[in-house]
Amino acid sequence: MPNMFDIKRSHDLSISQLAQMGAAKLIQLLLHYVLMVVGWVWVPVTESLFSSWYDGSAETVSPVEDEVLLDSATSLARKIRSRELKAADVMERFISRVEKCKDLLNVVVYTLYDKALAEAHELDRQLDADNKDDRFSEENMPLLGVPLSVKEAFAVKGMPNCSGLVSRKDYRSECDCPVVSRLRAAGAIPFCLTNTSELCMWYESANWVYGRSKNPYNTGRIVGGSSGGEAGNVGSGGALIGIGSDIGGSIRMPAFFCGIFGHRPSRGFVPNEGQFPMAGGREQDLLSTGPMCRYMEDIVPTLKVMAGKDEQVDLNKKVDVSKLTVYNIEDDGGSLLLSKVDPQLKEAQARAVHYLQTSAGVTVKTMKVEKFKYAFEMWSARMTTAEGKNSFQALLGGENGKINPLVELLKWFVHCSNHTLPAITLGLVESLNPLLEGSNKRSLKGLEKLEEEMKEMLDENSVILYPTHPKIAPYHNQPILYPFNWAYTGLFNALGLPVTAVPLGLDKKGLPLGIQIVAGMNYDRVSIAVAQELAKGNVARWVNPGT
Repeated sequence: MPNMFDIKRSHDLSISQLAQMGAAKLIQLLLHYVLMVVGWVWVPVTESLFSSWYDGSAETVSPVEDEVLLDSATSLARKIRSRELKAADVMERFISRVEKCKDLLNVVVYTLYDKALAEAHELDRQLDADNKDDRFSEENMPLLGVPLSVKEAFAVKGMPNCSGLVSRKDYRSECDCPVVSRLRAAGAIPFCLTNTSELCMWYESANWVYGRSKNPYNTGRIVGGSSGGEAGNVGSGGALIGIGSDIGGSIRMPAFFCGIFGHRPSRGFVPNEGQFPMAGGREQDLLSTGPMCRYMEDIVPTLKVMAGKDEQVDLNKKVDVSKLTVYNIEDDGGSLLLSKVDPQLKEAQARAVHYLQTSAGVTVKTMKVEKFKYAFEMWSARMTTAEGKNSFQALLGGENGKINPLVELLKWFVHCSNHTLPAITLGLVESLNPLLEGSNKRSLKGLEKLEEEMKEMLDENSVILYPTHPKIAPYHNQPILYPFNWAYTGLFNALGLPVTAVPLGLDKKGLPLGIQIVAGMNYDRVSIAVAQELAKGNVARWVNPGT
């Protein structure tokens, strides 16, 4: 039996702990209100400054008018196979569109036109000789003759592969990466490479090798990152299908900002090899390679080709959408680090939910998940403790060894650095990692608990609808003021879950709206089925810029 001293000590400790908890909550509450008041001034003032700087000179690309360019990839492949269209003619039309938008948008940074046209002419020669050859069947070559856009971070034989790193700009790939090789085998023809953020670690695509990419709907706005050039090219009409990678939202944010479809596959479903920089150790758990498409009907055929074997996910298994439960989550619950979700995004999500409920017959449950507000902390803890091959500072330094981020910051201020400010800042933050060991442990425990919650919530009969980003496509450089907003996507990288990004039309200023649809592990077909249902009802759709 405990003595009175032990009981009193336990009692005093409880009171002390309660007092500490109360003080922490009070500080958090005060900080919340301080940031809220600052936000009332900060947000409109900075928005006005960026607007005055960019809006006057902003442009929208001209609409796509060529009917061939407005077709889907799978439809074009069928027409090329039946000889209704020539592969070379299709390629020339896409090249013409890219050239028309190239200077205005700077999303395409390297072209393979001569090689692509030679491959297209050779394909036409073979098809004219015998288009019934089984090699060219829809089963063997579902993307026959379709022009393929490729994120520059992926290796294409003989082409640059530097991801915006100045010290690597002269490097040329010795072979195709696995996904490019598989897409070639399926009949697709690579014809251009697209821009990224420096080393693919920021949500605006700008670097000192290729420059800054611009949004096709408003050139004063970002395309996102790191697969921003890819999204901008597909969204502007320069391609129908492309390849993206996603370690913190790099497929989904650009897809959202540029009004196209994208899919981040379940952990391990599509090979990641052949990218630069290549994730190492458990960083691989956060990274996924996936398709970016103008039309939803092209997502599954492209994804199947990229994945190769389908046993892990079984994309062919039918999904009865009417039997699904849709968990409608409007925001993260109030993180102090992230922006509030734009009201127009909430309205767009509500329209999607209404359609699914009334037209598709799904069961909708509107809810909040408390741990979502700690998305940034959980992603950071998972990434920091992943034990990758190289530190970010070492990647920035290349063959010269680690950079000193403080020195690079000073050089940046006098315009002498070869690195972008976001990359330098990430290098600085990396130096603080040893100080965050205790915080990371707590965040990882929270992530483990969230993983268990998600396993219970997400099965083959349920999905989550969630904002892709709290803000509609920001102005150039504006992400620096909101450096944590990518956590809306990064959360699901930390969890390794499959997510489909869908466009939901345009806002009042003509900028794309959208949401992300989250499924359980290896239930990619479920989020895709919901996206297909929204596309069938014309709720989810690409909008031709300038129309």
